[in-house]
Amino acid sequence: MPKFAANLTMLFTELPFMQRFEAAAKADFKAVEYLFPYAFDKKELAAALRDNGLAQVLHNLPAGDWDAGERGIGCHPDRTGEFREGVARAIDYASALGCPQLNCLLGRLPQGVTAADARKVVVDNLRFAAKELQAAGIRLLIEPVNSFDIPGFYLTRTDQALSLIDEVGSTNLLLQYDIYHAQRMEGELGATLSKNIARIGHIQLADNPGRGEPGTGEINYPWLFRHIDSIGYAGWIGCEYKPRATTVEGLGWRTALAQ
Repeated sequence: MPKFAANLTMLFTELPFMQRFEAAAKADFKAVEYLFPYAFDKKELAAALRDNGLAQVLHNLPAGDWDAGERGIGCHPDRTGEFREGVARAIDYASALGCPQLNCLLGRLPQGVTAADARKVVVDNLRFAAKELQAAGIRLLIEPVNSFDIPGFYLTRTDQALSLIDEVGSTNLLLQYDIYHAQRMEGELGATLSKNIARIGHIQLADNPGRGEPGTGEINYPWLFRHIDSIGYAGWIGCEYKPRATTVEGLGWRTALAQ
């Protein structure tokens, strides 16, 4: 059976953020992930993990002004200094929280920047981040995001991500495979997972349409969970979906679909 991590940005949102750790543990999650830790004190977050017996398996590098609509700055030529400062900050938090991997959201392609120029910036930024994270014992991930939910996002497809990983040339850079985003952009979930499982560092899930709980949409999750097990994926699967009601009321999919 796959190992599921609660995404605290999406789940238990009826509670204040710091109370979601206890709620996740009570709902029998053993691990958590979330977008960003930076608004909170590292010691407070570490205590919440420790007190509730939880592992933190993922958070993101700083991604610009999220509230203003930014979704990463990794492809922005004029913000490489800010990106590098963000890498240091992310390592500081991840080290304090025992978080073994960080995701880099590359952001929307800035107006007036060519694809070639953006790719050079992305490759340089990822080389820097992969090296810094490797020195700290932390893996770096990049995630394709569908262009329907975030128009203009720089990285949208698995093959594009793998091409970047090849060009960066670091063994410390892997793919974060989000099943929902992949279904919207390309389908072929089982074949893509099988072909690239050695290069996938983390998986996330939601159903489509609507980014809902597994079992609410078109994805055959019982088959997909068995397939993920059969190809030897031993990592966590982050539950990054929108519950239809409360989180706890919607958790029946874990026993109904993932046996």
